[in-house]
Amino acid sequence: MNAVLLSLATLFSTFAGGLVAFKFRDRLHFVLSFTAGVLLGVVSFDILPEIFELARAQGIDATGAMIALVVGFLLFHSLEKFVLVHHAHEADYAAHRHPHIGVLSALALIGHSFMDGVAIGLAFQVSQAVGIIVAIAVIAHDFCDGLNTVSLMLVHRNTTARSVGMLVLDAIAPVLGAGSTLFFSVSAGMLMLYLGFFAGFLLYIGAADILPEAHSQKRPGVTGSLIGLTCMGAAFIFVVVRVIK
Repeated sequence: MNAVLLSLATLFSTFAGGLVAFKFRDRLHFVLSFTAGVLLGVVSFDILPEIFELARAQGIDATGAMIALVVGFLLFHSLEKFVLVHHAHEADYAAHRHPHIGVLSALALIGHSFMDGVAIGLAFQVSQAVGIIVAIAVIAHDFCDGLNTVSLMLVHRNTTARSVGMLVLDAIAPVLGAGSTLFFSVSAGMLMLYLGFFAGFLLYIGAADILPEAHSQKRPGVTGSLIGLTCMGAAFIFVVVRVIK
């Protein structure tokens, strides 16, 4: 089965996640809480185990990947603080509009989605069986990528049209990523560095951006529900990864 053709399924999965975010935009703080848990789960139960498995199988020290994780985290933090002037946690946030922050966050997820496609293509270079397993995993969590992308755009006050545009880019990114692997291959060590770097991006977006924003609007009696949804998001990815693998 061709990697590019199979990657087309991620397009529909991503769109489905984005449509869910649009439908429940009036309850975005609930969606954001779940999304933060999803990103935490992806990093903890999917990306990091993959790094350590690659390190074990290839006999490579995982320290470089962990350094890349810290670099990814601190790079996005620095961009927000020194370039984007992130105000997400101001008490009067509702009076501010910082669409560019949502765009950059969404672009980070789009980059991750592109590399998801690359992962599918490289897995097919190993064998068709491995490629199919990786593709199923990507299809499952690309639903959350679509949801995350739209949520990030909307919470930073981007227009619906711009949010749809980012969703489209996120949807086609895995297909482009899978197609790109027809022209190159990478070493296991480079793949580990990529995984670590994007794990840092995703960890920052979830823990320092999405989660605080979900709790930024003081609503009586919802804190427990928001925390519960975050736990559910992480548990969801835990189950998905275990079922697929």
